[in-house]
Amino acid sequence: MDTTQHARSPLVWLPVGVVAVGGVSAPAGGGPVLAVVAAVAATAVYWAVMRWVARRPVPELAGRGAGREALTGGAIGLGFVLLSVLLITLFGGYSFTWSRGPAALVPVVAVAIGAAVTEELLFRGLALQALEALFGSRVALAVTACLFGGLHLANPGATLWSSVAIAVEAGVLLGAAFLWRRTIWFVAGLHFAWNAAEGLLGIPVSGHPSEGVLTAHVSGPEWLTGGGFGLEASVVPVVVSLLIAAAMLRRARR
Repeated sequence: MDTTQHARSPLVWLPVGVVAVGGVSAPAGGGPVLAVVAAVAATAVYWAVMRWVARRPVPELAGRGAGREALTGGAIGLGFVLLSVLLITLFGGYSFTWSRGPAALVPVVAVAIGAAVTEELLFRGLALQALEALFGSRVALAVTACLFGGLHLANPGATLWSSVAIAVEAGVLLGAAFLWRRTIWFVAGLHFAWNAAEGLLGIPVSGHPSEGVLTAHVSGPEWLTGGGFGLEASVVPVVVSLLIAAAMLRRARR
């Protein structure tokens, strides 16, 4: 195998990409400004790795139609969260009061951008595509979903159940979204709207407390509300996400 062919192997560009993108993504947790800077830097580094290490085009970052894909993904993510929250509220699990108001908008949105872009580049851009090339779509979807859930075990208040729930509702849903649309913009839009909606509603985002426009008050069993970990540990979004993911995977197979 010559040098060019060797570089094109996912066994080469996957670890290079994880180290490079992960490295520039590190500041994403340092506040709103750094979160956006990290997202921009991670996108540029991802593009460079795919172009100069993997030696392939980068259609998943294509500029044409990027806005439409991001907005469509965002609409699905927003609908997913609002439907899940509505169902839990109807069963008495959530109630809301006014909190910080519009002052919460910019920091919540900025942090959500950083998390969505950097995580999607790492998990769906690098890991899923590399594993898909090596083992096929089903294995790639299963492995990246398990990895995504497992890494959230380190979050505040995480339990084995919350990790399993995230593997299913986020790992499977976001993986299915990428297999369907094949664009980072779509899955990042979905991921962003999910995190931003939770944050603005004052619901903890995967264990991290949120100071949003509203404050969420939780009552009832944890299987319904997710408890202190937040919406992701509720069974409601698990069921809703599986329905959405199933529809996406059917479209992907076509």
